[in-house]
Amino acid sequence: MPQLSMHSPLGSLTLTEEDGALISLDWGRGRDQENTPFLEQACAWLDAWFDHPGGVFPLPMRPHGTVYQRRVWDVLLTIPCGQTLTYGEVASLVGGSPRSVGGAVGSNPIPILIPCHRVLGAKGLGGFSSDGGVDDKRWLLELERGETGGVQSCLPVS
Repeated sequence: MPQLSMHSPLGSLTLTEEDGALISLDWGRGRDQENTPFLEQACAWLDAWFDHPGGVFPLPMRPHGTVYQRRVWDVLLTIPCGQTLTYGEVASLVGGSPRSVGGAVGSNPIPILIPCHRVLGAKGLGGFSSDGGVDDKRWLLELERGETGGVQSCLPVS
């Protein structure tokens, strides 16, 4: 499967394509690099998003997951930029418990683009899968709300 890594304000990110769709966004630099038109377009869109967050990712995404996980991820895609829901609020929309929603959110293979950072615990931020953890989650929410200072541009890694 083709992968392409890029620099971002949160460090290196690696996007993976399968059959013309994005299937994962991983923290760190991937071992194998392959420039495809799809991945180049995905990296360019994400690079622009870090400068001006908002909008809907324009390319197909097909994350691998259970039916329940995909229902949770579909709800995440409806949370407007800069806004949040709690795990309990998501559970009321899809069924299950806040804990089961937390499990689905934590296994999201396309963070940022499927905005799991917009889901909070009842008593605070909750967790986040990035290397920077909750600090990165807080930064992403501040970025979306226009509360960060200067944002450096991320550039595709060659």
